[in-house]
Amino acid sequence: MNTRIRQISAAAAILLGPMALAQEHWVATWAAAPLATNIPATPAQPPATPVAGGAPAAAPAKPGPAPLRSFNNQTIRMVVNTSIGGRTVRVELANTFGAAPLKIGSAHIALRDHDSAIAPASDRKLTFSGLASANIPAGASMISDPVDLSVPAVSDLVVSVYLPGDSGLPTQHATGLHTTYISSEGDFTGLADFTAARTTNSWYFLSGVQVLAPADTGLIVAFGDSITDGSTSTIDANASWPSALARRLRAAGVANLAVINEGIGGNRVLADGNGVSVLARFERDVLAQPGIKYLVFMEAINDIGLASRAGATPVTAEEIIAIYKQMIARAHIHGIKVIGATLTPYEGAAYYSEPGEVVRTAVNRWIRTTDLLDGALDFDAATRDPEHPRKFRPGFNIRDNLHPNDAGYKAMADSIDLSLFGVKKR
Repeated sequence: MNTRIRQISAAAAILLGPMALAQEHWVATWAAAPLATNIPATPAQPPATPVAGGAPAAAPAKPGPAPLRSFNNQTIRMVVNTSIGGRTVRVELANTFGAAPLKIGSAHIALRDHDSAIAPASDRKLTFSGLASANIPAGASMISDPVDLSVPAVSDLVVSVYLPGDSGLPTQHATGLHTTYISSEGDFTGLADFTAARTTNSWYFLSGVQVLAPADTGLIVAFGDSITDGSTSTIDANASWPSALARRLRAAGVANLAVINEGIGGNRVLADGNGVSVLARFERDVLAQPGIKYLVFMEAINDIGLASRAGATPVTAEEIIAIYKQMIARAHIHGIKVIGATLTPYEGAAYYSEPGEVVRTAVNRWIRTTDLLDGALDFDAATRDPEHPRKFRPGFNIRDNLHPNDAGYKAMADSIDLSLFGVKKR
């Protein structure tokens, strides 16, 4: 009898398989845009200059430690903050900018306890196509096999990766804004904790974490430059505006909308900057993200600002908008709704200019009025000083008149009309 029941159950599973699969799909709960190590994380800043009106001068950014050139027989333990939760999870590791195959000796995922410590009972060993180790070809990425793990929404996960040989220049995301723990020699991926030989604030070889989610779950991809990436926000505080939006959705009881951050500090619209230009990375960082329903983009301030420097080629609003139209068209082909965000104020920044302000104003006017977009976010209005609208509110300016502080990022997230994402008002 038991054998007969099992046979009937198996037959039913085969018949209902497609229907069952339709009830769930993979959705990115966290991601970071991969970068080559030999590209600076942020452009060099000139010395601070006084700001009119008695405001404090913008302090020059402090140089960070030299980037790691490789790993060899070491474990990298990285912390990521989820947006939505799930009961099944998988990880994507990327060798996007590697010159040779990358050997992964071991990889684990777990819930975070504190610092580099994990909750031991939550530790799961990751496999790749059933194998405990993997060789990721140069220029490629690999997705791990799914593991059962109860992943809470808006919570910290720990991904530990052991590299048994010389990695070469690592594919990274420099502005990780989380503490990453790097071991001395050895495989510590399964340990509850270890003493780090070095810490950084970057992610290495880790490009995504995905959960199996109900069919009605969708993804918001935040696409942009350093102001989306969260530059100058507090380390280990998840204070970027996409992170603040994820918390706001969670607080509103919205469990079916994930948010990932595909910002790159120093990125540009019209040319390569830090990372390739937006169109060159659009397929990888936007269209390929599992579960995407919405794209929010805010980028061009680097194009505008850098064009003001001596010998630079001027840019026009029309050139920037032409690229915006390309992104909108590509996204709409895939049924993705596109929401544009106005460019935030930047008077007082090192590369501010009056001609650049004219371009920024024209770009913002287009975003507010075009019927090509499915919606618009007015981050300019949310962050500008009412008395001096070309500048940040004094309480939002951190040091460089270009990036907001934690309060400014939160104000950006709080200004978003959630109905643009299908969230009904209570």
